[in-house]
Amino acid sequence: MLYLWLAIICSASIALIFKHSESRGMNRYAVTTANYLAASVVSIVILFSSGLPLDLPGSLSERLAEIGRAVAGSGETLSPAGSIGWAMLLGLMAGAVFFSAFMYYQISVKKHGVGLAGAFAKLGILVPMTLSLVLWKEHPSSLQWLGISLAVLSIVAVNWPSDKGMRNSLRSALLLLFLFGGMAEFSNKVYQKYGLQEYKALFLLVTFGTAFLYSGLLTWMKGLKVTRRDLITGLAVGIPNLFSSFFLILALETIPAAVAFPIFGAGTIVIINVVGMAFFRERLTRIELAAVGLTVVAIVLINL
Repeated sequence: MLYLWLAIICSASIALIFKHSESRGMNRYAVTTANYLAASVVSIVILFSSGLPLDLPGSLSERLAEIGRAVAGSGETLSPAGSIGWAMLLGLMAGAVFFSAFMYYQISVKKHGVGLAGAFAKLGILVPMTLSLVLWKEHPSSLQWLGISLAVLSIVAVNWPSDKGMRNSLRSALLLLFLFGGMAEFSNKVYQKYGLQEYKALFLLVTFGTAFLYSGLLTWMKGLKVTRRDLITGLAVGIPNLFSSFFLILALETIPAAVAFPIFGAGTIVIINVVGMAFFRERLTRIELAAVGLTVVAIVLINL
């Protein structure tokens, strides 16, 4: 159980560090760049320590043809050479999604508070579930359908039109966080659907490296001052970002997934909201509190 709690603490720390950086007006582009730099370096270490061969025979056209057959539904599993091509192709696209998800995570924390931002980040699981249903006919169970319904209800509640009108009620940053965070999760599933697990580290390296390039380029284009504090904060985000998955994998060795995943998702949201209220003096409205509560229940049911 220790590893599961460490995974929860690491996951919650990401949002809380963002709250710290946003409340002090740090350069969010520089913070994101430093985060993905740390993730890229660790991915390089993991990949090359695995000893997997990367220089395999086969032309680019052959690899693309193999990928095309697999994605078209031939049922064949990608070869090592095909998996390398798949990791690089998908990683280049996923990098932009990962970068956007982290940017809107920070924007949401600043505009709507760490509690709601953390809840909507975890709600992103609805995106891969919905797309898996449409693309691969992976039907949710009855409890998962109930969880999906509660999750949708929480999204509607937070964005319900007020006296100020629909435009002022919509919280676009939270909705984009939900969308991009969900698409980032979906990219992991898409890789696992067709590629060999041995080359997952290459996929992550290309993904994190692409996100680092996007973020670094925008940091330079914005012309904003980059301080040592920005870089240290970004590296501080990168550490729990990496180790949340690391500790979760260790926890799954002794705890059934049906127990670990609901606790991981719900526990992260609870810790974020408790710390947000206790240390950052955040106060949610009744509707927002109800939405967070619905999200916790929904996350538990969806992961069962």
